[in-house]
Amino acid sequence: MSAALTIRPATPADVPALLALIRALADYEHLTHLVAADEARLADELFGPHPIIEALLGWAGAEPAGFALFFQNYSTFLGRRGLYLEDLFVRPEHRGKGHGRALLLAVARIAQARGAGRFEWMALDWNTPAIEFYKALGATEMGEWRLFRATGDALARLAAMD
Repeated sequence: MSAALTIRPATPADVPALLALIRALADYEHLTHLVAADEARLADELFGPHPIIEALLGWAGAEPAGFALFFQNYSTFLGRRGLYLEDLFVRPEHRGKGHGRALLLAVARIAQARGAGRFEWMALDWNTPAIEFYKALGATEMGEWRLFRATGDALARLAAMD
């Protein structure tokens, strides 16, 4: 299982390791061209005057093996806060040891301790191993929901509309 993994909240000193893991995730998902994050922005979003994200790092000895990055959201229907898992990633050489499960459960426990009404995340439709992993843990795929996104020029145009 994950006996050799130490999970702890990210610290400011962990920002370079976390960014390296984010880049490794982007590489795995064939999305490196979308990575615009840098250490300064990541540090500010995690530890600045108004932090909006949190991260757990999983360490295999002195090596960062994986991470979970999450933030608070809100359900108007439940009338309660929730947690949204933005990213869960374990380096390929550390997979099959229960590290992903341990990271996911650590965030689930945080959600439960904070009284969250729900804990949510997404998986890319081609990532069959992740989808099967989540379903095996009892998660429900929300097939009737579609994600919509506006970024860059599309966001600027949307914001400028009357």
